[in-house]
Amino acid sequence: MTKCADPGCHGLIEDGFCGVCGLAPVEAGPPQALPGHGSGPQASLGPPPRAPGPRRPPHPSVPGAPHGGRGEAPDQWPPSGPSGRDPVSGDPVHSHPVSGNVRLSGRSGPGSASGTAGTGAGGGSAGRGSRRSSRGTLGMGMVQVPLVPYRNPAEAVMDNPAVAEKNRFCGNCGERVGRTRDGQPGRTEGFCRKCGTQFSFTPKLSPGDMVGGQYEVLGCLAHGGLGWIYLARDRNVNDRWVVLKGLLNAGDAEAHKAAAAERAFLSKVEHPNIVKIINFSQHPDPRTGIPGGLIVMEYVGGKSLRELLVERREDGPDAVLPLPQVISYGLEVLRALGHLHSKGLLYCDFKPDNVIQSEEQIKLIDLGGVRRMDDTVSPVYTTPGYRVPEDELRDPGPTVSADLYSVGRALAVLSFRFSFMREHPHGIPPRGAVPLLRRHESFDRLLRRSTHSEPELRFHDAHDMIDQLTGVLREVLSDMEGVPHPAASTLFGGENSAIGRAVGAHNADRLLAPPPPNDAAALLPAPLIDPNDPAAQHLRGFQALAPEDLVPALRSMPEPTPETLLMLARSLIAAGRHGEAMDALQRFSVMVPGDWRTMWYLAVAELSTGRFREARDHFDELYDHLPGETAPKLGLALACERTGEHETAARQFQTAWRTDHSFVSAAFGLARIRLAQGNRAEAIAVLDTVPELSSLHVHAQTALVAVLAAQHHGTDAADLVRAGRRLERIGLDGESADRLAVQVLESALDWLHAGGRDTAREELLGGPLTEEGVRANLERRYRALAQRATVRSERYGLIDRANSLRPVTLL
Repeated sequence: MTKCADPGCHGLIEDGFCGVCGLAPVEAGPPQALPGHGSGPQASLGPPPRAPGPRRPPHPSVPGAPHGGRGEAPDQWPPSGPSGRDPVSGDPVHSHPVSGNVRLSGRSGPGSASGTAGTGAGGGSAGRGSRRSSRGTLGMGMVQVPLVPYRNPAEAVMDNPAVAEKNRFCGNCGERVGRTRDGQPGRTEGFCRKCGTQFSFTPKLSPGDMVGGQYEVLGCLAHGGLGWIYLARDRNVNDRWVVLKGLLNAGDAEAHKAAAAERAFLSKVEHPNIVKIINFSQHPDPRTGIPGGLIVMEYVGGKSLRELLVERREDGPDAVLPLPQVISYGLEVLRALGHLHSKGLLYCDFKPDNVIQSEEQIKLIDLGGVRRMDDTVSPVYTTPGYRVPEDELRDPGPTVSADLYSVGRALAVLSFRFSFMREHPHGIPPRGAVPLLRRHESFDRLLRRSTHSEPELRFHDAHDMIDQLTGVLREVLSDMEGVPHPAASTLFGGENSAIGRAVGAHNADRLLAPPPPNDAAALLPAPLIDPNDPAAQHLRGFQALAPEDLVPALRSMPEPTPETLLMLARSLIAAGRHGEAMDALQRFSVMVPGDWRTMWYLAVAELSTGRFREARDHFDELYDHLPGETAPKLGLALACERTGEHETAARQFQTAWRTDHSFVSAAFGLARIRLAQGNRAEAIAVLDTVPELSSLHVHAQTALVAVLAAQHHGTDAADLVRAGRRLERIGLDGESADRLAVQVLESALDWLHAGGRDTAREELLGGPLTEEGVRANLERRYRALAQRATVRSERYGLIDRANSLRPVTLL
């Protein structure tokens, strides 16, 4: 054994992989099929052993093998052995029932007051957050994931199939068996010296054997914790490649039970991202003649995600897979896990080793650790570095959130380098220590939610996590490619269309000042109405009503539903009746405890009343909970703008605008922040990105003109001329054009009075950029406005201003 080449890691390389950091050494090439035990019972998750037990190093994956032989062997809880004792330390262990209850504080979508871990992923629980996502396949049409060529399975057959001595344990008591003694190599078959149980680690099938009169064996592919894996041809179906999986050790009672359970599970699972079971067959043990069961499944020819990561490491010790590619894998994996959860099953042992990419498809493999949600007896197979903390596995035991925790850990391992086995066995490293997380804040928050130390704050539904991860992917792509990737939210409506109603083209510069508290709250998208609410259809017809009309209509309804109370709270907040709004929100929180929308409307109410710091804290917490949604980012940005946290506000405004150009309030917000920071050029650039098809394009252009014309250090004739040309291109009506032209010309006159160079060669709005030319232009504009004025006092004021600007002439 040699030391790991990773700087700072003191692990040893065994079978080509480090037993501490879990990855291949820097100089290692692609993993080869070497003897080793890919999965199976390991050191228990019970109390710390009195003496160090056997450490199972990770092992390379075998390309094409659909089960086992990939990565570090999973641990088992509770361990096999008589009287429920740890096979390493001998300490007694106890199993605990699985808790199916899920705290709704971990749900992303509105739901019922109670639920189970299984219903959420299968679309059985109430609420939009549990709806199935109708997404595409790998990459979702947005990410070009490199294809992994289909590999000829014959190339993966092992020349000398054997189980390494360090991986030989008694299937009954966990004692080491088959080890070298007195210079003599260990036996692959025999009896345990401690309990007398027979063991055998030799393959039960040989090349040329015909299983069930149909499957011709070509050889061994790998050794899995629950059995040998063989490659075979189906002679009855066009000689197609299939994989046979049997028991590794016929004396392993727990392996027998797990294999039987796997057959039962597999018969119920049918999903494009999960390896497919084809048949079950039996073949007599050549030693005893007793028929043994074999699972027949499809051959998946490709590479595991772990292999892809190891290959990437050849480019450098810190090389990782591209983040969009990693997220694409995560989305497909979550669909597979969601399907298992909908069947009442938990995967338990997710890790990159158990996902194969073949061409443009991925498959979740190795269902040996799968168990029913209500199973409180069977051993739990997990892998260090990806599993939840040990005390959580003891009580409440495996849950949906524990499965999703493993996905979060895998996303982190694949996307950035960190010591996930030693320094950070749980959770995620600090954001400041990882450049990728500093750049992509939403991805950081998604990882932290999925791996949170408090289970109730994690994801509890695979499809909720899909929705949030999809939103994160769109943000990441928008940042990396510089092109928006918008999509409708499953939780929120669009931006409030009333953003520009109170602002005309002549005074659009008002959008460059922080909006009043109540207006800021009105800008935010509203959560969608839960379609499962009894009053949902009725409430949709109310949405167009003004708050003062909506409140009595809602209160006249005989039986308030959760959605009725939320709409009432929103209307009362908009009407400025905050005490009554809090009463309605309190009733909702009692009716639907733990729903995130309680905090949402509390934050909106705080923003509308000017309690910006409280609103900032609540929107920040909502961002943690819904990292893929735009609405919490907008709320956080608006609050931080008023608390003076301009960098945070700018970051959130920029993320929202860069991802989806329909949120024009984010563009105005970002422009405001840049102006407050003295970065006039960036403010102008942001306003110029509001698309022409937007209803607020003219508002953005007029605000841009106002910024160009505003007096500041460094203003020159070019800025004024540019403002004038922009104004001429906007195409405003006569009065609006004259009012904006007056702003530009007044700025030009101030600039000239402040020492600006008078030049007749430059033209501004149809006149020379000289004091006489600007005065004449202004006089004409003021008189035109006076002619349209309907109020006498305003008309007289405009005429007086026109007269004061009339150029002085000498007779």
